[in-house]
Amino acid sequence: MFSEISKNGLVYMAAPNIPFSHGFTTRYGGVSRGAFESLDLGENRGDEPERVRENFRRVKAALGIDKLCFTHQIHENKVRYVTGADAREPGDDTPPDCDGLVTDEEGLALIIFIADCAPILLCDPERHVIAAAHAGWRGTVADIAGEAVRAMEGLGCDPAGIRAAIGPCISRCCFETGPEVPEAVTAVLGKEGREYIDGSERDGGKFFVDLKGVNRALLIRAGLRPENICVSDECTVCESDKYWSHRVTGGLRGSQAAIIVNRRA
Repeated sequence: MFSEISKNGLVYMAAPNIPFSHGFTTRYGGVSRGAFESLDLGENRGDEPERVRENFRRVKAALGIDKLCFTHQIHENKVRYVTGADAREPGDDTPPDCDGLVTDEEGLALIIFIADCAPILLCDPERHVIAAAHAGWRGTVADIAGEAVRAMEGLGCDPAGIRAAIGPCISRCCFETGPEVPEAVTAVLGKEGREYIDGSERDGGKFFVDLKGVNRALLIRAGLRPENICVSDECTVCESDKYWSHRVTGGLRGSQAAIIVNRRA
């Protein structure tokens, strides 16, 4: 089970299998107001920039972050290697287009943003390599989870030693889709993919898809041991008072983040 941690009013979730400093933020503990209340980390959602910067300052203080690397997420499967030279602050130049980051640089932090999509944090405690991936359904079926593992392999990691945490996101109970999503899931996972889909054309073409389960299956396919994968049971739609949900708000929302630091907690 994930743990809820509170530091100076900031509330975030932590996975039991990740020994590095990390967190999946919630809506609690920031200074934003109105539709963005209170811990909004979205730079381009319409919130006041100074409030977003203060929210980041609070998160960085809680997790002991010095250098932080961002992405401009595009719902694909590109994973980029980064160093301290790629670190930036909110409001700096636009970060690179990609949905995953990987590094072996000690002390560097990686961040991805979510508001229903699946956040995945990975680490190799022996090699001191970390990765973070943003897995919307398009990125999921493009196997960004596997791409993140392969990027870590390129830095000397054995997948059997990698640990992964899939954080709070939209769950099977609320991820209603048309046929294009289950078709893409079965295309990437074959018959195994049916395990993560409810519904049929007889139900009016409505389906419910287990995004967390699909990503877990892809991590296992990439070589991770099942016991090294921890999956949050929280749904951002069901718990939209605690988490930002794009579906619930119709897009008028802030963003939460998944962050991992290449430093043992």
